[in-house]
Amino acid sequence: MKILIADKMSKSAVTALEKLGHTVISNPDLKAEELPGAIGDAEVLIVRSTKVIADTIAAGKNLSLIIRAGAGVNTIDLAKASEVGVYVTNCPGKNTEAVAELALGLMIAADRRIADATADLRAGKWRKKEYGKAAGLKDRTLGIIGVGAIGKALIVRAKALEMNVIAWSRSLTPEKAKELGVGFCATPADVAKAADAISLHLAAKPETKNMINAEFLAQMKPGAILVNTARGEIVDWAALKEAVASKNIRVASDVFAGEPAGGEAPFEDTALAETLVAATPHIGASTDQASEAIATEAVRIVKVFSETGSPPNVVNVRQKTTAVTNLVVRHYNKVGVMAAVLDLLRGAQINVEEMENLIFEGGLAASCTLKLDKKPDAEVIAKINEGEHIICAVLK
Repeated sequence: MKILIADKMSKSAVTALEKLGHTVISNPDLKAEELPGAIGDAEVLIVRSTKVIADTIAAGKNLSLIIRAGAGVNTIDLAKASEVGVYVTNCPGKNTEAVAELALGLMIAADRRIADATADLRAGKWRKKEYGKAAGLKDRTLGIIGVGAIGKALIVRAKALEMNVIAWSRSLTPEKAKELGVGFCATPADVAKAADAISLHLAAKPETKNMINAEFLAQMKPGAILVNTARGEIVDWAALKEAVASKNIRVASDVFAGEPAGGEAPFEDTALAETLVAATPHIGASTDQASEAIATEAVRIVKVFSETGSPPNVVNVRQKTTAVTNLVVRHYNKVGVMAAVLDLLRGAQINVEEMENLIFEGGLAASCTLKLDKKPDAEVIAKINEGEHIICAVLK
């Protein structure tokens, strides 16, 4: 296969892909608007932060698979990929420790105002009296919004600092919270009210957009810390600026709404940057350890896809079928048998939603399960069973 890598990636990944027999083109400096012209006849596209717009997917006539070398896929036009049957996969869980470490680091930096103190020292100002004021984190309450892999990793690290941890997540139950050793919160507002520091670990989805809004921020304690290493879209930044001014909320963020693409670009919202106690340019997953783990997973995805045609970690395959019935056809393993069955279904205006054909030991017989959008009538089933190489066709 021909593989285009449109972001910086470990050399070990390129070498491993080439050893598998693939042709690899590495162009880490490509911008989103340049990708449509560069995709060519590549069958696989691997990206990290570069956006994959609809034009890129449309231009990739041979494109079958897009791999996001990371967890989130909000930089990829999933609707367009699904429309033209291109798989989109990711590498979940490979940057867990890296992001959790940065979240903890930003929390400490916000409490101790490390960035401001550093800036003053570089400007020749010794302000020990000013920066000697900090609440400290031991015995303080950390609230975690979103208890996925990263949230769980942060729980472990926060406990090492002897913090009390409370959490909310859509999937979190009181029983699961007890297993994790954290306090259960029924709503995000409950976290906001009780926490001295809050760390966000939510995916960017329609239901999480601007979830951290004026109402949520109004519930937070004055002077509390808010850390975001998730996605910029989950925060209402206008409301956050007001909360910083009115309640002295200390904000530390690695992510922003409308982030620049690529590794080097101007950052336009300097007014926002001035309200942050600590900030980094979306580097949560950017450690050598995480990069190598992600590269290894990307290679695994390509390997499985090339061997089976079905990649792991797919995010855009429909989870719930619209099929209303299953047609199970046991047949002899001969050329054209299922083609005749499909032709009969087409004549009856019945669509095949999914199909799986399994061959029995010895290779003489097979069983094919077809998920159909309509139930064939008795006449269609009878015609299928008249086929020369059909053993039996039944609805289930």
